Amino acid sequence: MRILLFTGKGGVGKTTVAAATAVRSAEAGLRTLVLSTDPAHSLADAFDAALADTPLPIGPRLSGQQLNARLRFEQTWDDIRTYVVDVLDGAGAGAVEAEELPAIPGLDEVFALADIKQHAESGDWDVVVVDCAPTAETIRFLSLPDILSRYMERLFPVGRRVNKLVSPVLSRVTSLPVAGDDVFAATSRFYERLDGVREILMDPARTSVRLVVNPERIVIAEARRTYTYLSLFGYRVDAVVANRLLPDAIADPWFERWKELHTEHLRTIEDGFAPLPVLKVELAPTELVGLDALRGFGDELYGDMDAAGRLHEGQPLRITRRGGRTSLSLELPFADRDDLELGRRGDELLVRVGPYRRAITLPDSLRKRSVVDASLKQGRLKVTFEGSGEE
Repeated sequence: MRILLFTGKGGVGKTTVAAATAVRSAEAGLRTLVLSTDPAHSLADAFDAALADTPLPIGPRLSGQQLNARLRFEQTWDDIRTYVVDVLDGAGAGAVEAEELPAIPGLDEVFALADIKQHAESGDWDVVVVDCAPTAETIRFLSLPDILSRYMERLFPVGRRVNKLVSPVLSRVTSLPVAGDDVFAATSRFYERLDGVREILMDPARTSVRLVVNPERIVIAEARRTYTYLSLFGYRVDAVVANRLLPDAIADPWFERWKELHTEHLRTIEDGFAPLPVLKVELAPTELVGLDALRGFGDELYGDMDAAGRLHEGQPLRITRRGGRTSLSLELPFADRDDLELGRRGDELLVRVGPYRRAITLPDSLRKRSVVDASLKQGRLKVTFEGSGEE
């Protein structure tokens, strides 16, 4: 079973790429679900089909789903929502109807994680394609399994015990309602739905992330940061999609400078993300809407490749913590120590091997730390940063 996560800066065409990947997987005979976690859904528009909060058929072996966070909030958190309404009323906020209470920010991502786990374990699908929100929301989404796991394992049991001891006291000294076992039970049931999602998403045999970029400087810079952050949280990126390249058939002189820039940026993408495969697809002459258009786009994008397969097996960039220090390691096969040069420029680590240089954008946690050690062993460069008292 495979899970493919597509992300990129808003407007780069990730929904189209995700939809085309799903169509190609279904036509390869795989039971495929394409799921949108982007609050600004456009998946239904790409297929020109009605989609809902539960999977609906789009074509043979292909179904689609657009998460409705508001509906899930009402269905899953009813006990908690009722408690919050009672608290607001008791605090003097006036009568608040449950339906007027907005969904808690970030619940979109939490519900999406629960759905992905459910689909992965259901046995109903061979491939789940996820059209993620733009990159900032995707990073938050993919960091949640690790954060929620630590929080719930350490604090939830304690909170439950404390509640049993404190609730009787609080009920005598305040008129505000105190959370009861029903509220904790609702939270516990939802946590159980999330338990294990981290292992699913971080299993390289099951899950891959694919970055969608356009040949634009700002888009490429954001994709590089995304790649670094995904590595920080242990996710495997197996391909980069360079979308909307100007076709060679365009001969109008007005586009000459644009074509030169696209060539330059494409070279930057291929060099900067190596050894990840870069899948190239040209700017389409028409809107890519409907199964036929998406099928043709998928054929151009993947060629003879298996769209649902693992397109890259390695983990070129890895960030680890040990003994209060953080190390960043990078695959540099066949590199010679004498040809290696390291440098630092602002929030970038500069790595030069012979005449070639790569700038690696550092995550926030490393930008203010100094490098204390660097080594090259068995084709992998390891750079160690000083520890921080904030860890």
